[in-house]
Amino acid sequence: MRKTIVTASVVLSLITILGAQEAVRAGVPVALWRPVATFSILGYDPVTGELGGAVQSRVFSVGNGVLWAEAGAGVAATQAIVDVSYGPQALRLLRLGYAPDKIVKLIHDSDPDPNPAGWSKEGRQFAVMDATGQYAAFTGPKATPWAGSKSGKYCTAQGNILAGEAVVNGMTQAFENTTGHLSLRLLAALEAGQRAGGDKRGMQSAAILIVKKDGGVWLHNDVVLRLQVDDNPEPIQELRRLIEKAVKQFHLGTAK
Repeated sequence: MRKTIVTASVVLSLITILGAQEAVRAGVPVALWRPVATFSILGYDPVTGELGGAVQSRVFSVGNGVLWAEAGAGVAATQAIVDVSYGPQALRLLRLGYAPDKIVKLIHDSDPDPNPAGWSKEGRQFAVMDATGQYAAFTGPKATPWAGSKSGKYCTAQGNILAGEAVVNGMTQAFENTTGHLSLRLLAALEAGQRAGGDKRGMQSAAILIVKKDGGVWLHNDVVLRLQVDDNPEPIQELRRLIEKAVKQFHLGTAK
């Protein structure tokens, strides 16, 4: 019998393009999917109008499936027993003017739960923030504990398979108490989450994504910053090195 080998990168690409629901119908082996157990934060800077998110996890290349953002619309994080189609769905509804709490309910309620035994919709975790910093977060009852979220001023932190609630509490506190560019505040949140125990399994990858209309360094570029550390024993430390370089080189946080 002829066997077809599906690599992890192909699986990720298919799920990213199709969404988990369509991937089931496309025959992507469910055994190759991995829950995105992680901690993330979404944040907004009312002074600059920038918004974005940051994430760390003990999975390879976590930034490919968790963070979604569009200038003028908002930002979303999709994780745990993840259906990455939640990200594009959230951005579409944000563009239509739906409030984040309504978006969270609409997306989860409309999820047909194609594989409840192995990939239950009740294990999904996601958060949505609009372009003014309003947000909502959801953690399903079947997300692997500790799982939950913490609200902050212009930020929401969420995670699963964490050392405990102190992880998300520390993240929001760090975001609120850190000054400087949004990237440094999001980074401080990741560092605080890790100090509190982070992902119980350890560290492997981290990412950050920040957007603003025409806020990038090139013409018609809405991406202020997009950085990924895909495989590193100290991903947050490496992310700090990259962010500090970007802040200096791109003059982030200074008047233009």
